[in-house]
Amino acid sequence: MNNLLREQNQENMHPRQRTAVKDALENQENINPRAPGRAVLGVLQHNQRSRPHLQRSTKQSYTSQGLSCTNDENYVKGPAEKGAVKAPAFAIHVDEPDGACTKKQVATKTKCLAEKPLLTLNPSVTCLGNRQPLSTLECSMDVSFDSPMVLDMSVSETEEKPLNVNKVPDYAVDIFKYLREMELKTRPKAGYMKKQPDITNSMRAILVDWLVEVGEEYTLQNETLYLAVNYIDRFLSSMSVLRGKLQLVGTAAMLLASKFEEIYPPEVAEFVYIADDTYTKKQVLRMEHLILKVLSFDLAAPTISQFLSQYFLHQKVNPKVESLSMFLGELSLVDSDPFLKYLPSVLAAAAFALANFTITGGSWGKSLVELTGYTVESLLPCINDLHETYLTAPKHAQQSVREKYKGSKYHEVSAVEPPEKLTLV
Repeated sequence: MNNLLREQNQENMHPRQRTAVKDALENQENINPRAPGRAVLGVLQHNQRSRPHLQRSTKQSYTSQGLSCTNDENYVKGPAEKGAVKAPAFAIHVDEPDGACTKKQVATKTKCLAEKPLLTLNPSVTCLGNRQPLSTLECSMDVSFDSPMVLDMSVSETEEKPLNVNKVPDYAVDIFKYLREMELKTRPKAGYMKKQPDITNSMRAILVDWLVEVGEEYTLQNETLYLAVNYIDRFLSSMSVLRGKLQLVGTAAMLLASKFEEIYPPEVAEFVYIADDTYTKKQVLRMEHLILKVLSFDLAAPTISQFLSQYFLHQKVNPKVESLSMFLGELSLVDSDPFLKYLPSVLAAAAFALANFTITGGSWGKSLVELTGYTVESLLPCINDLHETYLTAPKHAQQSVREKYKGSKYHEVSAVEPPEKLTLV
């Protein structure tokens, strides 16, 4: 009866298991006769422990130097050959529903690879767990100048000193053309303040003046200020805002501009603090979301600062002219009337021409005329408006811009007396 049951059980066994049972039955004289069933079971378990390649797995394994990705229905082969990896350091299993791979740490230590690795730069490196630093590559540089092995040192010098793409003429023209196209798409409406029921130009000037102080407090880039004012004007061109929420719009716009331009923008809590806790963090974030929706997430707007950088590359000037041009550009941000009717490229050209005339007596260069298509005559209306603002700046109610440019960082250009008359033409 026992033999019959054994034969029936052996028919359902794996071929290798049947072989193990047969070997166990043949050696039964060495086994305790009181427990034959346990003896057969013990032999099978011992056989399986001594033969790891008999262990069945529900995953298919592809092994390569300690990394294995598993799939379905196959056996995991053990280290049957000499030099094979006995236990991988990590096993990557793609058994997640979304196909993601996760690393599974194996408790055993990493073993050495085969005695002769396929790719080894240093012959002494034969074990992953004991890597050695690569030896220095030594080669003789005594090569004649007629040899094709002579190195072109100009390439390495160029790589060490990367060029600004704006200084490359081929790219500079295309960049300027693209900025001219984009400034038309991202310009605010010139007369939007007439449709605002509860705010005025003077309130906007106070807001911009406060943003100048915020930029100085957190040492933000000048470009961040220009972007924030652009976001405010574009938002107010489409949305009516109560005067109690105007500072909230400016705070959220400055937060957006900081995220877009700065490497380390201030946190939301900093803007809540700088607004004297007038608004909560939740209100600032909700206004930020609203501005993004109104602007259609189009935040890359060309500004006066960008165009000034282009002009400085095409006509070299001294640093004082650059600082005065930036000062005049920021003065144009404070008053929406009459400067919103001018494009940023025109305002930058007018600021550059007026600053150059004030410091050096020069005018709008021919190279800039070729680049921009703007002549001195076409810029005169904007230059005259900017000159008038320059003359009345000491008497203006908002003085943050002048205080900013009194420092040595900007060569104290706000203290430079403006010319009484313009003779640019």
